Amino acid sequence: MVYIDGANKPADAGEHACPFCRAPGRDDAEGLIVARGETCYVVMNLYPYNPGHLLVCPYRHVSLYTDLDADETAEFAALTQRAMRTLQEVSHPQGFNIGMNQGAVAGAGIAAHLHQHVVPRWQGDSNFLPVVGRTKAVPQLLEDARLLLAEAWDPA
Repeated sequence: MVYIDGANKPADAGEHACPFCRAPGRDDAEGLIVARGETCYVVMNLYPYNPGHLLVCPYRHVSLYTDLDADETAEFAALTQRAMRTLQEVSHPQGFNIGMNQGAVAGAGIAAHLHQHVVPRWQGDSNFLPVVGRTKAVPQLLEDARLLLAEAWDPA
């Protein structure tokens, strides 16, 4: 319900209200940051679909994938691959959903700041709760998942 009610969702598209602009200014545990690169970083999704649901974000406040420069694009892709490898090591998913929703009409919850979802998947991980109850039980605290992933992150 917190997500549905729009908690932590910025009322405008400005950088000062953007949670993806604010997170890198916090320490890793408080900001739920798993890893930091030069131009992009990896953060836990505050409203995960599954345990270990990560977001890859550029530090720069841009809304579209086409807005990234060459260095950002390369690191964005490299961090996505590292996120998948780290999740494979830590939680052994059977598959992944990787994707970006660009623009509110495409389903982006925070359309003003580009972010890519890296969602680990397991056979049978979707059940009656999301279908009937419109909710999902995630059996791992964000802080616990962040710590496991941060500790396993390959230091380049």
